[in-house]
Amino acid sequence: MTAHGDHIRPVPPGDALGSRPDGRLPPSGASGDRPDDPASPYDVVVVGSVNADLIVRVDRRPAPGETVFGGDLAVHPGGKGANQAVAAARLGARVALLGRVGSDANGEFLRRALSGDGVDLGHLLETPGPSGVALITVGPDGDNSIIVSPAANGRLSEDDVAAAAGLLDRARIVSLQLETPLATVLAAARAAARVVFNLSPPAPVPGELLARCDPLVVNEHEAEFLLGERGAPDRQARALLALGPRSVVVTLGADGAVVAEPGAVTAVPSPRVAPVDTTGAGDAFTGALTWRLSRGDDLVTATEFAVRVGAASVRKPGAQGSYPYLEELKVL
Repeated sequence: MTAHGDHIRPVPPGDALGSRPDGRLPPSGASGDRPDDPASPYDVVVVGSVNADLIVRVDRRPAPGETVFGGDLAVHPGGKGANQAVAAARLGARVALLGRVGSDANGEFLRRALSGDGVDLGHLLETPGPSGVALITVGPDGDNSIIVSPAANGRLSEDDVAAAAGLLDRARIVSLQLETPLATVLAAARAAARVVFNLSPPAPVPGELLARCDPLVVNEHEAEFLLGERGAPDRQARALLALGPRSVVVTLGADGAVVAEPGAVTAVPSPRVAPVDTTGAGDAFTGALTWRLSRGDDLVTATEFAVRVGAASVRKPGAQGSYPYLEELKVL
């Protein structure tokens, strides 16, 4: 649905593979695609976290002081930065990742996983000590609770960004999150031509960072954090836009997303699926969004594609392993 003023009109969801009615991607160089450009070696550069996800499924989460049994421990590659990089790469994007892993076994495990999905690791740096870890419990409804130990991610620095300035300023899109230090995120935003910023986990950020977002991507909880109050998604999106970003996307889980741009607010529905595990679904959405924006899609069209990728990702356990390849979206 698109809102002009206080009036909202429905907009039908696009096909999984883009805006063409037959569901096929436009040929290379067609409208909606961007031809290869030697000045832009990457469609997307992600600056962000790389974690090992330690996942246990539970029938219910423990109360304070209580112990409950869970299922077998599963270890998956994760981290918001790595997740978004893999999501975009599996769809066909040329992706580089600027981040840090530790010198431990998890660091090597994470490198192998990223390389296997085609992410360029030329700027994935190593820090002595442990890699980042996320401790995740998944309930019977597929919803998750997460505790993150940043470790090496917390050592990604402004100097690392400065050393990669040539990488960032030539990228079509730079994707940022908040599992690395805020000063590092702001430095990367200053070096980028276009920033997609996912304010997750939520934290106070300076107005300068918000002003560079195109778009700012938040879920309902993150929107509430920024605004200090709850509200209808379309109202939240308008209020967020008034804080200074050039555009806003509020993700709504199974209900899709709301896009706010100057002069219009658009509701984008999501396909209905039976969720198995929602871990990393927001990152799948953002990775898909960045790729489509790098191809030249407008924000609403990119969001129509991204909600389908997010929906596809919750049908399997884990984060990166659940992310679809382009051909898998044809059956959604």
